[in-house]
Amino acid sequence: MSEPQPTSEAATEIFVAHRNLLFTVAYEMLGSAADAEDVLQEAWLRWADVPLEEVRDHRAYLVRITTRLALNRIRTLSRRKETYVGPWLPEPLLTAPDVAEDAELADSLSTAVLLVLETLSPTERAVFVLREVFALGYDEIAAAVDKSPAAVRQIAHRARDHVAERRPRESVSAAEARHALERFRDAATGGDLQSLLDVLAPDVVLFSDGGGVVQAARNPIHGADKVLRFFAGLATKYGIPRFELTSVNSAPGMLIYFGEEVDGVVTLHVEDGLVTGLYYVRNPSKLSGVLEQVHLER
Repeated sequence: MSEPQPTSEAATEIFVAHRNLLFTVAYEMLGSAADAEDVLQEAWLRWADVPLEEVRDHRAYLVRITTRLALNRIRTLSRRKETYVGPWLPEPLLTAPDVAEDAELADSLSTAVLLVLETLSPTERAVFVLREVFALGYDEIAAAVDKSPAAVRQIAHRARDHVAERRPRESVSAAEARHALERFRDAATGGDLQSLLDVLAPDVVLFSDGGGVVQAARNPIHGADKVLRFFAGLATKYGIPRFELTSVNSAPGMLIYFGEEVDGVVTLHVEDGLVTGLYYVRNPSKLSGVLEQVHLER
């Protein structure tokens, strides 16, 4: 006679205990909170049908399910991005302060690094995330991506080199990044164009993501003067914005308001005290993740 199925309460308790971890895995692989949530819904449905007495390691099993579902979802996202209007940026998240205390996790969540991960193949991205961010063993990763451990080692090495070559060369402290944000906010709010220019590196690049729904540049904008004209155009059309400093993807960021609702989210890359990269997400479908704090863990 077979053993009775475990209670749904037991399955639920285990899933909830690992939910933040699973969301983090899915988000790191997809760069989209909405798609990560969809993956978790599918993961739960599969988990609910699993006889728990047959699972030795609940965490590893759940990570494996989530990884496989995220890999399937990446293919859908790739087709969607082919027809995306303008630059595609990761969906920003309002993160809890404790995330910034985990340096490796915080670094992997930055907009700049997530964009580098976009240049990996789906399998490379999964292997990189599971190995470099979550420190999973090669055997565990191999089971998740349906490769041999030897193949996973090679993929991990290739992905690590790829990311190292393309990731931003210099990182600054949260305090330095926040200071640059404050200078940017004060200059933009006061309409002081010269002060705003003083914050921007001459070769600054602005990526703005409107998804074809709201006004945004169809291509990256290069150069401080052109970036300044972009923001001046928004101010002319919508009025002087209001900025709220907060923690976005574990780093200092800004919510931008025109009126009472969040219009967009800005994160920066800073070098030598100057802003070299601006990432401005305005696509309304990508702003839900900044309305409520998200808890991430590994």
